Amino acid sequence: MYPELFSLGPVTVYTYGVLLAASYLLGLRLAMTRAKERGLDSNRLLDLGIYIIIAALVGAKLLLLVVDFDQFRRSPADLFSLVRAGGVFYGGLLLSVSVAFWYMHKHRMPFWTTCDVFAPAIALGHVTGRLGCMAAGCCYGKPTDVPWAIIFTNPLAAANVGTPLNIPLHPTQLYEAGAELLILVLLLVTEKRWRPFPGRTFWLDMLLYAISRYIIEFYRGDPRGFPLFGLSTSQLISLILVPLSLAMLVWLKRSTTPQTPQELPGRRKAAA
Repeated sequence: MYPELFSLGPVTVYTYGVLLAASYLLGLRLAMTRAKERGLDSNRLLDLGIYIIIAALVGAKLLLLVVDFDQFRRSPADLFSLVRAGGVFYGGLLLSVSVAFWYMHKHRMPFWTTCDVFAPAIALGHVTGRLGCMAAGCCYGKPTDVPWAIIFTNPLAAANVGTPLNIPLHPTQLYEAGAELLILVLLLVTEKRWRPFPGRTFWLDMLLYAISRYIIEFYRGDPRGFPLFGLSTSQLISLILVPLSLAMLVWLKRSTTPQTPQELPGRRKAAA
């Protein structure tokens, strides 16, 4: 597609980097708006958001390093490509969630309520981020003859991330962007129509993403890590995340008192 937006002398502005930055900013903005609606400290949430962004960037690249370790071992010079590569989403997710849990515990933030604030923001950011993957040519699909197949022709995509050129491929980047957009809508709609409980939105996001990612992985054509029983690294993580998410949803629902959004302001007012 368009791996590079423009160049100014020795400085090149990559489309993926711009859209990745946009994804973090959009997600953080949505999270801060949701935090205000729930009476959370927006400044504390902003700090948490910055920690999450840094952890997501580091975690995604670390898991990419692990998944493609043989490639980097054979060609150490390819390590510099980690600067341009987005990495593996699950790596960013796992590390950012771990850092977020530590930060919330340290500052005594309402744990599951804060997680619920960020869940739709993660989905929104992921939509924009996958559009960046489409522009860069990474996370490409397998060859196909479906009518909606896409063909990459830009040599930079092949040079940067190994994208096959002039071959019809599954638009897996759009599959995932579309899935995340649907998940975002479902999270926001069910939050208003169902009686929520703390942690429901977060774990529902984890559940829906794990299912969608497991399915989309079958159509991915890029290197998928250490295959086990024919499954990719991300599929193996999804197989762990699905039952964990279901178990947490059941446990949290049974251990907390459901509240409607309309009840929350009254509770806060009474507590004050």
